[in-house]
Amino acid sequence: ATPRDAESQKADIRKEVQNYYGQVLKTSKDLQTNACVTVARPVPKHIREALQNVHEEVTLRYYGCGLVTPECLENCWILDLGSGSGRDCYALSQLVGEKGHVTGIDMTEGQVEVAKKYLDYHMEKYGFQTSNVTFIHGYIEKLAEAGIQNESYDIVISNCVINLVPDKEQVLQEVYRVLKHGGELYFSDVYASLELPEEIKTHKVLWGECLGGALYWKDLFFLAQKIGFCPPRLVTANLITIQNKELERIIGDCRFVSATFRLFKLPNTGPTERCQTVYNGGITGHEKQLIFDANFTFKEGEIVEVDEDTAAVLKNSRFAQDFLFRPIGDKLPSSGGCFVLESKDIITDPFKLAEDSDKKPKCASSVAGGCCGKKRSC
Repeated sequence: ATPRDAESQKADIRKEVQNYYGQVLKTSKDLQTNACVTVARPVPKHIREALQNVHEEVTLRYYGCGLVTPECLENCWILDLGSGSGRDCYALSQLVGEKGHVTGIDMTEGQVEVAKKYLDYHMEKYGFQTSNVTFIHGYIEKLAEAGIQNESYDIVISNCVINLVPDKEQVLQEVYRVLKHGGELYFSDVYASLELPEEIKTHKVLWGECLGGALYWKDLFFLAQKIGFCPPRLVTANLITIQNKELERIIGDCRFVSATFRLFKLPNTGPTERCQTVYNGGITGHEKQLIFDANFTFKEGEIVEVDEDTAAVLKNSRFAQDFLFRPIGDKLPSSGGCFVLESKDIITDPFKLAEDSDKKPKCASSVAGGCCGKKRSC
């Protein structure tokens, strides 16, 4: 296809997605799959409280189920891709505090207008002197056009939105550009078990349901390396079920999973060696235990041996101040035992994690980080 044809196809997909979320779906009951209602981790108390302080109209215009929230947010600058009516932005604006800032970008003008209506309301509710939230009407694969500068954000979040964009590499490239060194993309999305055939990729309902645009999960690792990110770190994963016989027939042997990954942009500091770490504790909402991803949980005061990639991330990101680091073999002050890393235990496959999770007993609690957190126009 010529560049013009490719652009035309992308524009058509954007229109279809806007129509699906603006006209076809009125409530979450209209969904044909559970891609948007999968369960993730329990919501910490401080996040539940932040959500309760968001204005009622903003919350009503939000049709998602989760909030993609990394840890250690105080004073951070955060960019929310696909911010919709602004619910997540207003919750996060409380968590970053008055010295932090949250920017939301969304392609649906009506949703951005709703979000902007309540800037002063939330500023006054939180007791801030000035608003620490900005909303932009624009496309997540065209952040430069929206005026977002190089290396201007500590964290970029996204809740099941990247799969709706035809050019994933362009989105990730833009995110890499706007992140500071040591910054992180923390995002929930839908992934496929294989390269999708054209019949799925061009199906309008499957696009709207977050399946038609799903990336083959191994391609995320390829794109991350190509762009310059550290290897993706898998956080949570849940299998997606299809509640429609016709869609099941089209999908065939392909399986889908909803997964949260974290991607770090680190400075070039040379090779980092495996080391011992001790979590100092104290991160808001994670004072005693930090579940960093599916492979590493750090308990306050306990020695954990980490691999080269994990050591590089912890030493060169906003988490550095929360850990003690020592070469392997050194004695570290610790109140707990030592967890020795075995590389064979590292899980990168979201389908394996989801299947393992399915075997464990479920608890009926509120959830965060579920994919998708859709922000549809009414």
